[in-house]
Amino acid sequence: MWQGPELAKTGPAHWHENFPIANGEHQSPIDINTESAEYDSSLKPLHFSYDPSTARNIVNNGHSFNVEFDDSADKSVLRGGALEGTYRLIQFHIHWGSCEGQGSEHTVDGVQYDAELHLVHWNTKYGRFGEAVKHPDGLTVVGVFLQVGNDRPGIQKIIDALDSIQTKGKQASFTNFDPKNLLPASLDYWTYQGSLTTPPLLECVIWHVLREPISVSPEQLCKLRGLCFSAENETPYHMMDNWRPCQPLKGREVRASFQ
Repeated sequence: MWQGPELAKTGPAHWHENFPIANGEHQSPIDINTESAEYDSSLKPLHFSYDPSTARNIVNNGHSFNVEFDDSADKSVLRGGALEGTYRLIQFHIHWGSCEGQGSEHTVDGVQYDAELHLVHWNTKYGRFGEAVKHPDGLTVVGVFLQVGNDRPGIQKIIDALDSIQTKGKQASFTNFDPKNLLPASLDYWTYQGSLTTPPLLECVIWHVLREPISVSPEQLCKLRGLCFSAENETPYHMMDNWRPCQPLKGREVRASFQ
């Protein structure tokens, strides 16, 4: 994970040195054991209400890319699921591997997918993202597995934008995009209490991991691997294996919205 001469010294195996919470009780990702995940009839369907006009920018942050959204009003929101209240979309990003069959952060019965999309939302009752991350119900992240297969038209606009943000720190305008185009047909999910999967690893996330993957073509995945961890004036290191390994469940329950 997090390959490259410099990144090997600063990747997940070393995060606990600067972020002791890395060894906490509610860390993510996890392996989802389908036999022990309990169906909970009280869980609600996920309701996505996204406004394509809220898309703003695409940024290379040195460990993935973020597509950023205007979160100043309730225009792109998520309700339902294991949530109480309204959560605003602030960004989405993807984690991927260096080869097929390796790249997702969550695993299902020990099986890893080729990549994993994370749609990040914050709880509007806290007023702002920076306050929300201080609370166990501050964020919800929807995880969507990507599996190599057919071309995914909904992701192509993102792929086309990557040429303009090849290196760390690069940013480009990215507008008129509906993230619902990245969701599978079925919104069945598993949910559990967890954390951010990159530093500062705060334990502020109610996770909803969708059961059904979406497809991505080998060419689209290859384009993701063309991004760089490094800045423009540094030795180029291609962005691969930017996923965190599964963390111990430590007694947490994983609930399923489906039987």
